Parts: sequence; structure tokens; C-alpha cells
Amino acid sequence: MSKSPAAPPPPPTGGGYLLQPAGSTPFRTPEQADETQRALYRTASRFAVERVAAASDRIERKEPGLLRALLREAGGLGLLGTESPESCGGLGLDTVSNLLVTEAMAVSGSWSVTWGVHSGVGTLPLAWFGTEAQQQRWLPGMARGDLVAAYALSEAGSGSDALSARTRAVLTPDGRHWILDGSKQWITNAAFADLFVVFAKVDQQLFSAFLVEKGTPGFEVGAEEHKMGLRGSSTCPLTFDGVRIPADHLLGEVGKGHRIAFNVLNVGRLKLAGGCVAGARNLLPLAVGYAQERRAFGQAIAQFGLIREKLARMVALVYVGEAMTHRTAGAIDARAAASGATRGTPAHAAALVSAAEELASECSILKFWCSEALSQVADEALQIHGGYGFVEEYAVERIYRDTRVNRIFEGTNEVNRMLVPGTLLRRAMKGQFPWMEVAVAATRAVTRAELPHFAPGPLAQERRLAELAKLAATYAMQAAVEALGPAIAERQEVLGALADALAEAYALDSAVGRALQGEGWPPPVAEACVRLYAVESHERALAAARRAVRCAVPEPAACRALLGNLRVLADEDPIDLTALRERIVEAALAAGGYPLGGAT
Repeated sequence: MSKSPAAPPPPPTGGGYLLQPAGSTPFRTPEQADETQRALYRTASRFAVERVAAASDRIERKEPGLLRALLREAGGLGLLGTESPESCGGLGLDTVSNLLVTEAMAVSGSWSVTWGVHSGVGTLPLAWFGTEAQQQRWLPGMARGDLVAAYALSEAGSGSDALSARTRAVLTPDGRHWILDGSKQWITNAAFADLFVVFAKVDQQLFSAFLVEKGTPGFEVGAEEHKMGLRGSSTCPLTFDGVRIPADHLLGEVGKGHRIAFNVLNVGRLKLAGGCVAGARNLLPLAVGYAQERRAFGQAIAQFGLIREKLARMVALVYVGEAMTHRTAGAIDARAAASGATRGTPAHAAALVSAAEELASECSILKFWCSEALSQVADEALQIHGGYGFVEEYAVERIYRDTRVNRIFEGTNEVNRMLVPGTLLRRAMKGQFPWMEVAVAATRAVTRAELPHFAPGPLAQERRLAELAKLAATYAMQAAVEALGPAIAERQEVLGALADALAEAYALDSAVGRALQGEGWPPPVAEACVRLYAVESHERALAAARRAVRCAVPEPAACRALLGNLRVLADEDPIDLTALRERIVEAALAAGGYPLGGAT
């Protein structure tokens, strides 16, 4: 009797890392990139290094026409239409492949944001929500680089609170045109873009999206902003004064603009995170190279313990960031594939939207974790350079300035922190996430000290630390929910602390899972990265959980009891951090930078 084929595994779910023991469920890792994806990365990387990085000084000076010319070159290589369907001149690539191209483009902050806005948040609204006529009209030119796109969501008075936008749209009595009035702020690519995705309210309440072409009467692009970083990119305000656009320039449905804005931003946050991780990876050769060359007290500063500690932590952050971003991208692809829809069809676009919604909490984690990891790496790289890092002659000075804005756009890190636990709780209320099951299990484990243990084997202790981080996050979250009830939605300091604990749980779970899927179970340097990160991550998760409880539970006796319960999650097992650090640093010094290849 023949065996029936095994059923395919269920697609990953949002918050799924809280439901399965660390390392027990395979997920997408950078090492799983196939040869086509690696070739795509090499093509994109070659263009980025030879054409973009080589022109970095000219980009920084805002040489007229340069960015537009580079976009057209990228279009000729197929690097602009990666999100567009093949029927519109694009490549229709999966999310992982798009992430790899994003990583390759991270050689210059100004270029990365220019390319990212055009090919990502500028293209996805049309690719996912546009009519066939709209797609055929604009996407082919955008894929070639003949047309440049911009995304106009933010306003001076609303910032990350997009739904409070004041820009308004009114349908003319004959139903043939929309009239737009209002303004937008901080719009990337504004000075040379041809097509703008503009969000406005119909009848002052129905948040909607519109396509506005450059040169439309009443539409004005303001002067360039003078920015601390990303000086080579274009950032301008927009004004709309009685701008009349055809009725068929409405994108999607009236009142459904939030689905466009927020789902595009979910993927935008994932790709921003990938760019941040790649940016951190690109800083390592600068930091390692300078540390090997610079001598003090008779030896290279790369021999000093505090410098080596910095380098080891920088490598570990990149490894963990790669694990998180590729895992999330793979989860989006897996959910879209499970729909059975053919790639490039409206049904597949709808499946991608649904997948991005499902993984919204993970995308928000990635946004703040990876942007802050890059800031930490950039800061340490500059510190390693000493005074030279503070002068324009060294590349790290520009990179340091360019990295700061990553914690602001695509939703500030504060907003994204609020979204992480808020999204899980909202999904639980809709029956889409088994929160009570998770909370009850965490409460039982913590109050009865029934803590997880793993059989001896690769990363057994780190798997345990990942589970302790999850318990800390979920126990504190349930305590906050019980103490505050619906009012938790207004307690930003509580949500922020819970988000930090959940982020550490996702990061450590992802790092462990990645290493256990690698060859050699796990590779020695990868193992050292995970073990080094795990110790500090577990401590941060526990500290964040305690902070959440202290903020949420004002009654001293109740708070003291909850904090006492959390103490059982502390881990005091000895670990030789110096040996782990040395293993990572020696590999980084030998490689002249990041010593783990991944998909690159």
C-alpha cells in the first residue's frame, strides 16, 4: 500500500514564534537562497558598487540629473520593476528576492532611499491595488526608469499619525474629476518624480489614495529640505491648490486608502530593515580595516579587548538581523504561495496584501530592531575611528549621519513599538491569535517554575534562553492586560516595554532557528554569534518585562508579586563570553569584515 504524500506544513502565522519552541520549526534563512537569487544579488551588487558607490561624492553634492540617470541604468538591469508583474514590464519577484536586491542597494544611504521609494512604496500601491489600465499606463515606464515614483503620505501636522491627514479630495458634481487641496511634507524623490501616490480624505473622513502626475495645474513641489543626512536624496514638501485629476486616478476604493498605506508600509518596513542590516554589514570592513591599521600603545587597536568586544557584538547583530529579515520575508512568500494564486495576478497581489497584514507585528519589530541595530553599529564604527570618524574625510562620518533617519521614517520607532503588542491583542480579540492559550501557559510556567529544558545538543542553552524571553514577554503582557484592561491601548510606555521584550524573543528565536538549519550544526562562528547575543538578549527581555510590569501595575504588593515571579526566569549559568568574542573577532579580522556569507 503506497503512502499518501505528506501534507505541506501550514503557512507561518503572525506571532507564530510565541507558539513553537525555538529551533523546532524550519523557516527561511539567508543560506537557502538559490542560484538565481544569488545571481540577482550579484548583478544588483555589482551595479551598486561600480555605478552608485563610485559616484557617492557626486550624489552627496546633488549633481543635477545624476540620481535619475542611475535609476534609468538600474531599470535597464531590471532592478526597478522587481515588484511589478511581468505583464507590465517587471520581474514579479518574490519577497525574499526583493529583500536581496534591497540589501545590495544599501551602499549609499541617499541612493538606497531614492531607489527604495521608487521601486517599493512608489510601485507597490499600483502593483497591488491598481486597475489593469492604471498598471499598463504607468508601471512599464516605472520599471524602465523613464518614470520616477514618489509616495506622499506624511503631513507636517500628522507625521506618523497618517489617518489624521488634512489633505482633502472632492468629487466634482459631474463625477469626472477629483479636486485635491492640502499639503504633504518630507516627500522623497519629490524634485524629480513624475507620479505621486497621494493620500487624502474624501468628505473629510474617507481616507483614500490618488495618483497625481507632475505638472498638473495647482500641484507645486517646494524647495529641497536641508537635511542632516541623506543629503544626496531629494526631499521636498508638496502643495495642492485646487488640483484637478481625472476620476480614474483614484487608486483602489474610496475610504480604503488605509489598506494601501499600511500594507505597503508593512513591506516597506521589512525592506527598510533589510537595508539597515546590509548597511551594518557594510560598516564592518571599515571598522575592521581601521582597527587593524590604527596603532596605539605599540600595537594595532584591533588587539584591544574593548575594541574586540565592539567588533564581536557588531558581527552578532548583523547575523541576528539577517535571520529575522529573511525569516519574515520567507513567511510572507509562504503565505502568498499557500493561496495557490499565480504570481503576477490580482489574486496573488491580494494574497501578498493578506500576508503582509498577517505579519504586521513582525514587520514592526524588524523596523525598530534593525534600525537601532544599525545605529549601534554605526556609532561603534565611528568610535573605533576615534577623532577621524568625526571628519568628512572618512566614510563613516557620512554613514553615521545617514543612519539616523531610519528610526524616524516608515513610522517612528515609537509608533512601531506600540503596534507590536497592539496588533497581537487586536488579532486575539478577533479570534486570529490564541493569546489566552499563550498567556495561560506562560502564567503556569512562571508561577510554578515549570521552565523549559532541552536535551543536550547544539544551542540547547540558547534555545532555553529564547523560551525564557518568550515567557517574560507573554507573562508581563498578560499582567498588563489584566491590570489595565482596554486602557492598555493608551499606555504607550507599557506597550513600548512589551514591544522590546517581544522583539528580543523574536530576534533570539530567529537567531537560534537560523543557526540550527546551517551546515555543521551549527557553523562555529554562527554558534558563537548566537550564544553571545543570547546572553545579552535574555537580560534585555527580562528587563523590559519588568519595566512593563512596573509601569502597568501601580499597587505595590501586586507589582512586587509579579516581579518576584519574573525572577525565576533569570539565568545565571556561566558562559565564557571572552572565548565567544575571540572566535567571532578572529573570523572577522581574517575576512576583513563580516565573516558569514549568508545569501551573498
